[in-house]
Amino acid sequence: MFNESGKCLDVAVDHGVFNEYDFLDGLENMESVVRSLVNAGPDAVQTNYGQSDILQRTPGKSKPALVMRADYGNPYNAQTHKVMFSELQNEEEPILEALRMDASCIVVNLLLVPGEPALHRASLRNIGRLRGVCDRYGMPMMIEPLVMKGNDSRGGYQVDGNKKLVVPLVRQARELGADVIKADPTDHVEDYHEVVEAARCPVLVRGGGKADLKDLFTKSYGYLQQGAMGLVYGRNIYQHPNPSQIVKAFMQMIHNGATPEAAWQIYSTDGKGN
Repeated sequence: MFNESGKCLDVAVDHGVFNEYDFLDGLENMESVVRSLVNAGPDAVQTNYGQSDILQRTPGKSKPALVMRADYGNPYNAQTHKVMFSELQNEEEPILEALRMDASCIVVNLLLVPGEPALHRASLRNIGRLRGVCDRYGMPMMIEPLVMKGNDSRGGYQVDGNKKLVVPLVRQARELGADVIKADPTDHVEDYHEVVEAARCPVLVRGGGKADLKDLFTKSYGYLQQGAMGLVYGRNIYQHPNPSQIVKAFMQMIHNGATPEAAWQIYSTDGKGN
C-alpha cells in the first residue's frame, strides 16, 4: 500500500458497517464506486469484508491494495445509545477474512469518547486480540486513534482536534503495536509534527466529514509538510462531484509534492471543480 515514495493515499469506503444513513451518500452503488476508484489509481482502498470482493476480483496487477476493517460499533450514530459498543467483526478468527481476501493491512479503532470509558476499554481489548494474530500471520495492523467530542452540539460525535488528547492516544496506539497509524488532524496544522513524533511509525491523516475542497487541499498539504506519510480520506473524496479527479490531485500532492494550488488545478482540469 506504500509505493516507492514510502507514502500512501488510502480511500476509505468502509462506512456502511457503522449503520449511519448519511455515510451512504455517494456509496449507494459500491460496484460503481470501487470501479471509479480503481481507475483513478489510489494506493489503497479501505473496505469491509462484504464489499472487498469488488476490488479483489478486478483483473490486473495494478489495482489498489486492500485495507480491510476488522471492527464495527455504534459511536458514529447521531443519538447516544444505552449500550455503546465496539466489537471485532469476527471474534473467533479476527483476520480470517483479511487473509482470505489477500488484504495488505487491517484497520481497527482506538476510541476515546467523553463519558464512555467502556468504549476505550473495548477498543483496547480488540487491539490486544488482533496484535497477536497479526504477528502470527504477518498482517500489518493500522490503528485509528479517534478522539471524539460529545454529541450534544451538532448531533453525532464530532472529531476533537485537541493535540493534548490526540498525541497521547496516538502514543498509546504505538505502545500497543501499531504498524501504521490513521490519526486525527490537529486543530492547528503546525502541531502535527508532535503526532508524527509520538507515533514512531507511518502516520496517515484521517479525513472525517466532508469539507470545503480548497481548504482541505491547504490543510492536507500542511499535514504532509509536518511529516505525515499520507492520507486516509473517505467522505472528502466519495461525496464530492468528481472523486476520480480528487484522487489524482491528492496522489500528486502525496507523491510528488504538488502544492494546494496545483492540486486544485488538477481537480479542475475537466471543468467540474467544486
